[in-house]
Amino acid sequence: MEKTNRKYQAYIQILKEELHPAMGCTEPIALAYAAAVARRELGCLPDRVVIGASGSIIKNVKSVIVPNTNHLKGIPAAVSAGIVAGDPDKELEVIAEATEEDSAKIKDFLENTPITVEHLDQGITFDIVLTLYHGDEYAKVRIANYHTNIVLIEHNGKVVKESEVKGEEEEGLTDRSLLNMKDIWDFINTVDVEEIKEVLDRQMEYNYTIAKEGIRGDYGANIGKVLLDMDDDNVKTRAKAMAAAGSDARMNGCELPVVINSGSGNQGITVSVPVMVYAEELNVEKEKLYRALALSNLTAIHEKTPIGRLSAYCGAVNAGAGAGAGIAYLCGGGYEEVIHTVVNALAIVSGIVCDGAKASCAAKIASAVDAGILGYNMYIRGQEFYGGDGIVTKGVEATLRNVGRLGKEGMRETNEEIIKMMIED
Repeated sequence: MEKTNRKYQAYIQILKEELHPAMGCTEPIALAYAAAVARRELGCLPDRVVIGASGSIIKNVKSVIVPNTNHLKGIPAAVSAGIVAGDPDKELEVIAEATEEDSAKIKDFLENTPITVEHLDQGITFDIVLTLYHGDEYAKVRIANYHTNIVLIEHNGKVVKESEVKGEEEEGLTDRSLLNMKDIWDFINTVDVEEIKEVLDRQMEYNYTIAKEGIRGDYGANIGKVLLDMDDDNVKTRAKAMAAAGSDARMNGCELPVVINSGSGNQGITVSVPVMVYAEELNVEKEKLYRALALSNLTAIHEKTPIGRLSAYCGAVNAGAGAGAGIAYLCGGGYEEVIHTVVNALAIVSGIVCDGAKASCAAKIASAVDAGILGYNMYIRGQEFYGGDGIVTKGVEATLRNVGRLGKEGMRETNEEIIKMMIED
């Protein structure tokens, strides 16, 4: 792909837009970010808080530990952290510098301030409306469609900032419809790696560090350590275990940051850590690793785009297929090996549901990475799933469209039922 091709610069920009750091699960952190922005606008600690959150936000925040809060969980905890200790200029690292003293203040605020959570249904899957009150004064912030997309700031009836919300369009981001597997393959083989090196270096550093912490510490169900303990020491096991360990830590209060993919730290870990494990095993040159990571990341973004940021379709599935593509490339695979790896992987695990962020995400990640590795090993042995086998159809792009339709439209009612179960629990 020539540098003059508009897709060349677009793909670099997409990587820069998607691969940025976050500390903690991104949905609670988006709430904390909104809270920090609203607190700054209000100018003081509120004496009452009203939180409106779409069902998918409620689902993804309910069971995950908010970092730097001494293991508090849930929407009120995330918002309290942002109000008390948030730095809005740090966006998805908004509570990264909260201290032990801050965590005590967060707990005190949470216990002594009226906080109301309302199920918000404005037709937007990703929707947060947060209002902080102090006496007769108030500040309101709305985030819609993606984690840092502030579409409204209002203070005492005065609109400080407002952007039109056009359905679920992600205004302000590079057009993801420019992505397709053929052009992604062309790009990763021709890109000047110096232009993507910085963002990928940060992804490797952050995500491998939290994976190692997941193996070292005691987090959640310790899926990474279970995998290492139950299976032989081989690259396939390590790839699954290290990715799972990163999620073990991240879902259960670890205060290390990750570099996300498609708005998700779990997906960011899944697309990167298994590829790094294979690169180390195969002793490949650093340049080839950069190209494999670009392939893995862009493939996952391409798969996830038609589904949307939040769905009942587990995002680890896309990320695991992306990791499979990157591993296929590292193992010497060409375009055909890569696209068949992706299709095979999606055929295997596209039924995994997302029932919110929590400890079991690590096990789902392990299954998705396993499917990516199996998908590649199937194809190099002359085996594949063919068009007409369930949601698989002729051509990789047509199959990805089916997966997108399944995740966004087909699983809409599934998502609503999961949300009802979690609200009623």
